[in-house]
Amino acid sequence: MLQIAICDDECYYRVKIQRLLENYLKSHQLIYNICFFTSGEEFLSQSKNSVKYDIVFMDISMEDLNGIETAMRMRAFHSETFLVFVTAFMDYALEGYKANAIRYIMKDTLDVAVSECMDAILQKMRVSQVTFSFTEGRRKLFTDNILYIESSRHKSIFHCMETDLTRYQLYTKLDTVQQTLSECSFLRIHQSFLVNMKHIRKINNYTAYLDIGLELPISRPRFQSAREAFVAYKGAI
Repeated sequence: MLQIAICDDECYYRVKIQRLLENYLKSHQLIYNICFFTSGEEFLSQSKNSVKYDIVFMDISMEDLNGIETAMRMRAFHSETFLVFVTAFMDYALEGYKANAIRYIMKDTLDVAVSECMDAILQKMRVSQVTFSFTEGRRKLFTDNILYIESSRHKSIFHCMETDLTRYQLYTKLDTVQQTLSECSFLRIHQSFLVNMKHIRKINNYTAYLDIGLELPISRPRFQSAREAFVAYKGAI
């Protein structure tokens, strides 16, 4: 799930950016959560906000604590957030890039600029897609949205987080699916389960605990290798 913040002291622009983002994200079948802040002080009032968001749309010209100062304080805690400055003026462009902003977009170009900006961010995030011919029809899925794949009676059942928890069925062996997804972060924890490591919260007591509250069994022969692979994955990201 993409965690996105919009920080702007004008309601009109908060709502407009939200609408443009929702149209874009829904069209790309991405799961998201958007939070709003009316000032830099409000954004920084909880320390977790400095590290919580994948993407932050930050207005520069806010009263008291402006967007650049807010962003620089955020950067003191976290360097991975994709920062987008939004403004009606070009005066602060150079200062804005000192905060390592991925984009600096004008408010009068939002209708076009927001989608172009999101294209660039998703490309940098390397959000990959895969296409399968399910019994429900041919579909293209973002690998980040796939929670796990389950083998059942000659079928592979994909459990995906889209608008709701969704299942797609494919008449093929789980071994074949695993091979197709070999370049992605999927882990075979059981003869019947292939799990997206991005959604594993922890591995313990022969169980994989997922971030949506589900628990999946890990077979004893696979437990040690699964735990080692997960530790290596967490250390690499």
